[in-house]
Amino acid sequence: MRRREFMALLSGAVAAWPRAVRAQQFLPLIGVLSSGPAKLRDDQSGGLRRGLKEAGFVEGENLTILYRGADDQYDRLSALAAELVSRSVAVIATAGGPVAALAAKSATNTIPIVFAAVSDPVKSGLVASLNRPGGNVTGNAGLTIELDAKRLELLSELTSTPRVIGALVNTNRPGVEAEEHDLLAAAKKLGRELVVLRTDNGPSIEAAFATLAKRDIAGVLVGADALFNDHRQQVVSLAARYAMAGVYPWREYVSAGGLVSYGANLSEGYRLSGVYVGRILKGEKPADLPVVQPEKFELAINLRTAKMLGLAIPPAIIARADEVIE
Repeated sequence: MRRREFMALLSGAVAAWPRAVRAQQFLPLIGVLSSGPAKLRDDQSGGLRRGLKEAGFVEGENLTILYRGADDQYDRLSALAAELVSRSVAVIATAGGPVAALAAKSATNTIPIVFAAVSDPVKSGLVASLNRPGGNVTGNAGLTIELDAKRLELLSELTSTPRVIGALVNTNRPGVEAEEHDLLAAAKKLGRELVVLRTDNGPSIEAAFATLAKRDIAGVLVGADALFNDHRQQVVSLAARYAMAGVYPWREYVSAGGLVSYGANLSEGYRLSGVYVGRILKGEKPADLPVVQPEKFELAINLRTAKMLGLAIPPAIIARADEVIE
């Protein structure tokens, strides 16, 4: 190669290199703050990525995502949120209920925050109203614990009346006292005795099932909380071990072997979250994006599990199911 050609090639490479570096540096960076593991569940990550793609963003191509998770140790969330703020992320998407969203809101009032499937975001203090969130926070409501009474009614229909039924709630969930109060009131209205146990990790979930089994519990309602969803397979396996009819908030439990679920589509909530993150990256403000509410609630039934438990699911319940696993 002649010297002139070599110098031209070298100068071209030197000129191109800073452009490549600059392009890499200017990829939008978003943070994902999870109350559970940093590695999101499939229903969370799959939905989030679909929404981002709809908005024109693909991780690794024109978007970088920084994942942080508290592994259900909620006292770590403040530090993790502060770390994301220090990295100057463009948006923080939260996963795992209101506790992660509240930690992000406490860490910044300027960086946009998008939450997914959060129960009553107005009551929890995340937004001023659903139509006009105000501030730097928006997302979608899950109507999660709001459906506990309906799930309890389903559980009562599936189990014999004289026997006690149980419920599991997360000790560290904001508003757990109100959740427990409402569950007990709903059970009283149904004329059923209800035992509510609080848990906060995998070992305590196992201990709670053992306690319920000693009471000869007919069935168990599992709270609409990320803690239980993060331990989904454990929860479903324990219900099978102790031959308890289980009613759950999301269909993923039924796919994993649970008996019945009733609630909004969780993956759809994270898809909507991804769409909002993309819209904010394109210049929209969270204060102008109303909180989206679910339009449909799904009833799923696993007839294989019912057969294993020796339960006959009433035809009326099967008839209104959106999904039946046979």
